[in-house]
Amino acid sequence: MKRRVLLIGASGTFGSRLATMLARLPDLELVLAARRTEPLEALRSSLLEAGAAADIVVRSFERSRPETLAGIAPWLVVDAAGPFQGSDYSLALAAARHSAHYVDLADGRDYVAGFAKALDAAAKEAGVLAVTAASSTPAISHAALAPLVEGWRSIDQIVVAISPGARAPRGLSVVQAILSYVGQPVRVFLDGRWQSVPGWSGLRALWMPHLGGRYVSICETPDLDLLPQHFAVRRDALFMAGLEVAPMHLGLAVLGLGVRARLIPSLRPLARPLRALSGVFALFGSDRGGMTVEAVGRDGEDRPIRARWALWAEAGAGPNTPAAPAAALIRALLHGREFAMGATPCVGMLDLDLILRELEHLPVATRVDRALAESPILFERLLGPGWEALPEAVRVVHCGQSIRASGRAVARAGKSLAARGARFFLGLPRSGQHAVSVSIDADASGETWTRRFGASQFSSRLTDSHQTAIGLFQERFGLLRFTFDMRPAKNGVVWEFVGWRLFGLPLPVWLAPRIRAGAEDAGGLYRFRVVVAHRWLGLLFAYRGTLVPPSADATSPPASAKLPS
Repeated sequence: MKRRVLLIGASGTFGSRLATMLARLPDLELVLAARRTEPLEALRSSLLEAGAAADIVVRSFERSRPETLAGIAPWLVVDAAGPFQGSDYSLALAAARHSAHYVDLADGRDYVAGFAKALDAAAKEAGVLAVTAASSTPAISHAALAPLVEGWRSIDQIVVAISPGARAPRGLSVVQAILSYVGQPVRVFLDGRWQSVPGWSGLRALWMPHLGGRYVSICETPDLDLLPQHFAVRRDALFMAGLEVAPMHLGLAVLGLGVRARLIPSLRPLARPLRALSGVFALFGSDRGGMTVEAVGRDGEDRPIRARWALWAEAGAGPNTPAAPAAALIRALLHGREFAMGATPCVGMLDLDLILRELEHLPVATRVDRALAESPILFERLLGPGWEALPEAVRVVHCGQSIRASGRAVARAGKSLAARGARFFLGLPRSGQHAVSVSIDADASGETWTRRFGASQFSSRLTDSHQTAIGLFQERFGLLRFTFDMRPAKNGVVWEFVGWRLFGLPLPVWLAPRIRAGAEDAGGLYRFRVVVAHRWLGLLFAYRGTLVPPSADATSPPASAKLPS
């Protein structure tokens, strides 16, 4: 027998994504519900054309008239409509009265805070589960954070941040929800105590893996209450949000000053014109968004540690993320997983992998990074515990001590005027095979590399950028500084270019050369590779080769190091 799920707000931004996920479940009868049926019919047709396994029907439904649930007799009710700021619990209570499970995607802080008290008795009496906030916050943030800090002795700071792509669809209710708290007092756990700060304040530039730098500010969400409740945070527990296009984000902060100065009571009445204006600014943005969950504390060995879980979505897939926890929860209920009946926020109910499974078919990816800020070894500061997993040849070369190594390499030099200029000013080698010697002078702040390719010699300085973001480091060539993102790879490490500066001033990324670099173990040898090219100028320079690590037989002739193919 199929279970009937009533999905309210099915034609909305998140409801339509949730409908797509639920349509894959053959044991469901999915009732698509909203005020207007025309968009629902179009959604139903698209789901059927895509091969929906669930039975799908359409029904008009007024969220403000929960008594009409009696004529539907659902097994489970999902509210994906919102907005939840200022909403009551009549729909959830009506679901309990009709012995139906209830799930919503609420992001209203007060709504979520009062949910359990208002619903728990009714849900337990009916023997059903009532779950609120089955969305990015707090379901995904908590599911990501729990394994991230497992085994830690203490947590000093937690910062959760979300930044959608500028071209992501924004329903009017989402815009209204954001504007409702901009400039208004928001209660946060900051500097070890509860205090009030203005909404959309606390501006900071955050680096998000695969998305780059984005501005974020304090956002009013349930996580501001739930993070301190569920994790013993000693200093800060913040939730922040950002708009991809900087003028949009900063402009909203400026408008918030009027609310803070009490010149205007709220920005919410401006929802429609600001939503239209965001469509103009979207032309300067992308369809790429994501979220990060970062924690700072002390690990099981009492070492200072920073850890970050990151998610990024390409090609407009971002709005699927908030719908994934609700889909995972419904799937778990459908397959007979036992939960304690009653009312609760969606915290600690689902493992992260169950949520991410709902996104497997989409261009959505995640990664985890850890860093040990006080390690004397640069690469261990960047990679944290992942340093120990690197092959010996890589760890020996980057051991935090001054070493000398030699080997063989092949260099290729570009033929353009810019390539020749770079070779002249930096001391880069000519094309051909070379005997190589490398001196690495390490100290507490980083490594200075001096490379000699035959008669050519050039140097650079590597330092970490932990004050900016986990895993970032800078390589300085004279007046130029390049910032890279380092991460472990198969049998070694790779680093990806993320930014550059001249005289300390940031330069446009779109003007930068494309840089690919990495190091790995090659049969006990240290294999390195660097390629620098420009989209307009072509190849600037490249080199690859191997070094005999100092721990190997240093008396072996350099020629014994085979060149990589």
